Amino acid sequence: MSLALDRLLGEIRACRLCETHLPLGPRPTLQAGAGATVMIVGQAPGTKVHATGIPFNDPSGDRLRRWLGLGRELFYDREKIALVPTGFCYPGKGGGGDLPPRPECAPAWQAKVRKQMPRIALTLLVGQYAQSHYLGQRCKPTLTETAHAYEEYRPEFWPIPHPSPRNVGWLKRNPWFEEDVVPRLQAEVRRLLRTPA
Repeated sequence: MSLALDRLLGEIRACRLCETHLPLGPRPTLQAGAGATVMIVGQAPGTKVHATGIPFNDPSGDRLRRWLGLGRELFYDREKIALVPTGFCYPGKGGGGDLPPRPECAPAWQAKVRKQMPRIALTLLVGQYAQSHYLGQRCKPTLTETAHAYEEYRPEFWPIPHPSPRNVGWLKRNPWFEEDVVPRLQAEVRRLLRTPA
């Protein structure tokens, strides 16, 4: 790990930018290494991730690892994969699930973290908040359309739906994602990580 990235991660873990809005208090949760080639930008930690301090250490993470064809050991190798959510702390509960990531977080930290990882070749944009931050006006009118048009954003970005259990209905309505897109995504991740099929 580079000293500059190490210092930046220390600053992030000490961040209190939106502390007054966080029901469980701040616990910035991310993973980053200077050698990483794949960056995964999710939403924000849920309560299970907040409790452990390990990104995607929940059922969403289990499904995401299946989609990527990766075991936990490789997934949590920070010199291969960076896990940098749109919001680093648990934002609280809303009417239909967790609240959106705090709006202060991504503008404050995303570009700084990304700058310290010059080898990133693919950024996986998991869900609408990551897609909105990175793609902006390039997003389609719906997440479904954005995910379906993933080829337009490659090789730099690859938008996918969030792997949350709440999205089981979406996956049933859109079987093309797991049938057609996931195998291509797995092949690309294998190529970038130089792992065998």
